[in-house]
Amino acid sequence: MPLRLLRRHLLGLSLCALVPLAHAVDIKFEPVAPGVYAFVGEKGGRTHQNEGLNANIGLVVTPAGALLVDSGASFQGAKQIHDAVKKVTTQQVKWVINTGGQDHRWLGNGYFITQGVEVIAHADAKADMLARGGDHIASLKNELKEKLDGTVPALPTRWLSSQDETLNLGGMAIEVKHRKGGHTPGDLMVWLPQQRVVFSGDIVYVDRLLGVLPFSHTGRWLDSFTVLEALQPARIVPGHGDVCDLPKAQAQTRDYLRALRTHMKKAVDDGTEISTAIKAFDAQPWMGLLNAAELHPGNASRTYLELERE
Repeated sequence: MPLRLLRRHLLGLSLCALVPLAHAVDIKFEPVAPGVYAFVGEKGGRTHQNEGLNANIGLVVTPAGALLVDSGASFQGAKQIHDAVKKVTTQQVKWVINTGGQDHRWLGNGYFITQGVEVIAHADAKADMLARGGDHIASLKNELKEKLDGTVPALPTRWLSSQDETLNLGGMAIEVKHRKGGHTPGDLMVWLPQQRVVFSGDIVYVDRLLGVLPFSHTGRWLDSFTVLEALQPARIVPGHGDVCDLPKAQAQTRDYLRALRTHMKKAVDDGTEISTAIKAFDAQPWMGLLNAAELHPGNASRTYLELERE
């Protein structure tokens, strides 16, 4: 659909979505570095109360416009994100970068497209977004109900294709780094070299256990993490959890993925049956993280199956 018609279509669908909302999520951007802010979403699951915003959203104020890192899980949630931006800066939002293919990374795109914002993602996210957009909507409808009204899966308007790309946005150099994803195929990082801040998207989880999903790839995830380590960031805005430093990210994301892969590779090589391999893995160092008991068994199973295919 041409961009002009897409904007008209989205605007028509969403007029009813702009009524005031009761019990709206409180979106507040907190400073991370000069001109750099983060909204840290709830660490639990998606709920009606949090409007699916159980993930972090970034804001970078440039000399000629504002950049959002991710657009939220719905049209209405994106509008609230936009309202929160206006409390921080008078600069217009001109760009959104989607850091991956999970719902809260990109289902707010439709709202920002109606505002004339350029939405950017890596081309490796496209197939994932097309395949799962409808499933996202169906799943979120159970929790968000009327707060999902007006939301349609709207693809980015600009696709990047390189592993490393420097964007000049508002006179600021914004580096985008992609190594074929991890949690989702389109996962990328947004690096601000001047401030030494990285928005890692779902390449980093802290405070809650990461999720290895059917479309995840732990090997590429670790490749992406290696790129992050080479940056030596002063601050990391993770996909989930509080703003952190590199050692915390290493302990709660890298070390868990590395231990899973090492253990499951040996199990596959030795012909150990999957259930035995899962029970034999020592997950204790990470069981203090939120959702660990719920998510770890699936993570272990999918990592075993991934290594079986390699």
